[in-house]
Amino acid sequence: MKFSSAISFLLVGTAAAFAPAPVSQRSSSALFMAEEGEIKPLRIGTRGSPLALAQAYETRRRLIENFPELEEDGAIEICVMKTQGDMILDKSLMELGGKGLFTKELDTALLGDEVDICVHSMKDVPTWLPDGTVLPCNLPREDTNDAFITANGEIKTIADLPDHSVIGTASLRRQAQILAQNPTLKCVNFRGNVQTRLRKLDDGVVDATLLAIAGLKRMEMQDCATAVLEWDEMLPAVAQGAIGIQCRSDDERSLKYIDALNHMDTHVCVNCERAFLEALDGNCKTPIAGQARIVDGQITFRGLIAMPDGSVKYETEKTGAIEDAVKIGKEAGEELKAQAGDKFFEMMVEMSPQQVLGQLTK
Repeated sequence: MKFSSAISFLLVGTAAAFAPAPVSQRSSSALFMAEEGEIKPLRIGTRGSPLALAQAYETRRRLIENFPELEEDGAIEICVMKTQGDMILDKSLMELGGKGLFTKELDTALLGDEVDICVHSMKDVPTWLPDGTVLPCNLPREDTNDAFITANGEIKTIADLPDHSVIGTASLRRQAQILAQNPTLKCVNFRGNVQTRLRKLDDGVVDATLLAIAGLKRMEMQDCATAVLEWDEMLPAVAQGAIGIQCRSDDERSLKYIDALNHMDTHVCVNCERAFLEALDGNCKTPIAGQARIVDGQITFRGLIAMPDGSVKYETEKTGAIEDAVKIGKEAGEELKAQAGDKFFEMMVEMSPQQVLGQLTK
């Protein structure tokens, strides 16, 4: 059982690993005093998966590093909530209605003043935000590539998989790029948290799976990866590997805190990628990949759209000034939209989930 020990270690150690470190017992800072004289904590909203909690506590750690007063007992509160996407695992994201399934409940809590900030995996965040909220902060980005994981650890690339191998993935982006390399491979819907997916691989449900290496690294599970795929083999999702922090647009206290955490290079690249996605009006029926990076003072972007079966693929690459990042992303999206033509996107809209997936839920 290759992955059992790693999974067990993480699950057993989750509470201890994510528990707040001991805090000093200094008198409460006036910054956190409500009118009634009680401490007013900074409330961080997050999903409850091990990866989401790791990201929330990473945010907490960075806040304390930048603002020592937040180390005070009760100054930060982690508020865990379940989203619809977390609760319904026997259907694909496309069948459920898209990525907003992982953010709606957090948006509602934020607008209802139940939390002050929300920590998100940026690839789960729709290109539109609810009125009254902003997302001005991205933490330093982790490696954006996909990890390729096989049961025996011997096969290192998708190209080396035997014909008719079964790959577990909930991502049409991954499915399209996999089938473009070898149409005999079979992709099956593979949802659940990282630990659930690795357990299914361990149990022989599939021959291989793909996960973002960023998530594995944040949970110190990167050793589970058989190989890390380069962009030429598997172009990552828009905003993959990036953590975003959202707050209410009129919340000056929260804005002060999260503005100090923003990593500008990451923020610029994520904004470029999301402009590309917005220009395509991307939905969960369309395989879309897009990545930007800053090299030698310029931003380089690569984008891709494809048919779910990998039979048709359109790609683009652009380079330009960093200050033009959003423009570059938008133009790349418009270029691919023109290349593919209206008929391509009409087909995506008209296809039923069963036609697009062509797969069984495992």
